[in-house]
This record gives sequence, structure tokens and C-alpha cells, in this order.
Amino acid sequence: MDTLLKKSVWQQFGAAIDTLDDALTLCPDHLWTVTMWEDPDDPRYGQFWYIAYHALSWTDLFLTSTYEDFQPPAPFMRGKFPEQPYTKAQIKTYLDHCRGLAQSIIENLTDEKAYEVRKFEWMEPTYLELQLYSMRHLQEHAAQMNLVLGHHGVTGQDWIAKAREKNGLIPPHFQTES
Repeated sequence: MDTLLKKSVWQQFGAAIDTLDDALTLCPDHLWTVTMWEDPDDPRYGQFWYIAYHALSWTDLFLTSTYEDFQPPAPFMRGKFPEQPYTKAQIKTYLDHCRGLAQSIIENLTDEKAYEVRKFEWMEPTYLELQLYSMRHLQEHAAQMNLVLGHHGVTGQDWIAKAREKNGLIPPHFQTES
């Protein structure tokens, strides 16, 4: 697959991940369990921490698996709530995991993999389209979280134009030339 295309997809996917990371970093402890919206199935589905977990678990699933086979890494559980909300540290560790996974997968994406069709009840996208869908999903929830933070007087959010370099994770051939 074309290097420019892969680089462009990573820069924007990484920026969406970094936007979520910023929301997590800026969230004070007293807002970690704030209800962002009411959910008729379970009020916890609308809590700040759960929205972050939800966004990351779907990112992980869309990158690596099928709906039927997906299992998030420990300590996360599919289909069950933990006894206590996941901590910010746990969620940030999961974010780092998803960030590294996304970067590696996008960097090594082949045409064959990009064109592979994935089947879900609501759509049948190619693998490449699924990653763009996933990026939009991440950005949507990061924006919602930042909106809630702003409504509670938390400032510091900033536009992220492209993926930040984290611990040297951007391979040399993905880096922007000066």
C-alpha cells in the first residue's frame, strides 16, 4: 500500500487517539464518573470513564478482530462492568496499547488487507474503510468528553493537527521532513 496514504491515515488516526488522551489527562478525579448522558440500559454506559473505555475497545476490535472473537486485554472484560470503574491509569494504558497497535498495523498495511471485507450487522466495510470509521468514532467520543470537560470549567483542550510523536513510535519513514 502507498506510503503516503498510510502516513496520512496514521497521522489522522493518531491525532484522534491523542485527542482522547488529552481528554483523559485533563479530566479531574471528580468528573471521572460524571454522567455525560442518560442511558436506559445502564446509567454507567453514559459515564465519562465508560465512554473512554467504549471508544478504545471498539478501536481495538476494529483493528484486530471480529465482533464474535474479540476479547479485550486484561483487566478489561467484554460484556460485563467491573465492580468499580476502570481507573484513569488503566484506561490510559489501554489507550497506549491501541495507539501502538494502530500505528503498527497502519504502517504494515498491505493492499490485500486494506481491501479485505469485514462483516458487521450494520455494515460490511473494507478493512481500510473500517479504520476510517473507527477514527471518526474515536474523535466523536473525544469531542463529547472535551465538551463535558468544558462545561465543567476544565480548560486546556487544543486542536491536534496530526499524531504526536510518543516515545519514538513514529517510524523514520512516517516522520514529516523538515
